[in-house]
Amino acid sequence: MKYWRVPLDTGTLEIPHGDVHIIVEQCKGCGFCEEYCPRDVLQMSPAFNRRGYHYPGVVNNECVNCGLCEAICPEFAIFCLESVPSDAAAVGTIAGEAAS
Repeated sequence: MKYWRVPLDTGTLEIPHGDVHIIVEQCKGCGFCEEYCPRDVLQMSPAFNRRGYHYPGVVNNECVNCGLCEAICPEFAIFCLESVPSDAAAVGTIAGEAAS
């Protein structure tokens, strides 16, 4: 997406990233999560679960942890967790050592 102007705080903001987790056996294949995902992270799988429904799968790792998929899922079969970058974990340990 191309903006007509660049926001002033672009350099200071971090885009959050999330990990999408799907409970395959709980999914009823409604497709709401795939349809309403703003980043098109999900796509319906050709495979079936035990209930006989197609379930979503993660096709790319561009999740921004908006939580829309888990809010719209009628079966509570999907949830997102915020992923922590590996360099942020290292910064936390250095800051913890500095405080001691």
